[in-house]
Amino acid sequence: MAIRVLLADDHEILRDGLSALLRRDKNIQVIGTASNGFEAYELARSLNPDVIVMDVSMPVLNGIEATQKIMSEMPDMKIIALTMHREKFYANGIKASGAKGYLLKDCAFDQLRNAIHIIASGSEYFENSVAAI
Repeated sequence: MAIRVLLADDHEILRDGLSALLRRDKNIQVIGTASNGFEAYELARSLNPDVIVMDVSMPVLNGIEATQKIMSEMPDMKIIALTMHREKFYANGIKASGAKGYLLKDCAFDQLRNAIHIIASGSEYFENSVAAI
């Protein structure tokens, strides 16, 4: 069965590009996209994805706030942050919110794809530059 993924990022071109790339993997199904943190929360509740790829910096609710809200209601949800922020402040915040992974947006696509598979299987995936947090 395919991993059901929700993409949350405020940049449409990024959502569209990631969606197209992820659809190449027959074991991943993109079931929805969100343009802000509140929309990610609402879609998580209605679609119940296996993995959410969550940007940290988004309008309405940022990724940390959205992750907290999602995890408070759906504590088994698997969320991976995909962000431009290298600062430990963001990594600590998203990890404390319950995210299972953290990747920087300058990563290779295969790294994100692999992280989705790893997180879906129940493990965590934190990029080496933030793994020590």
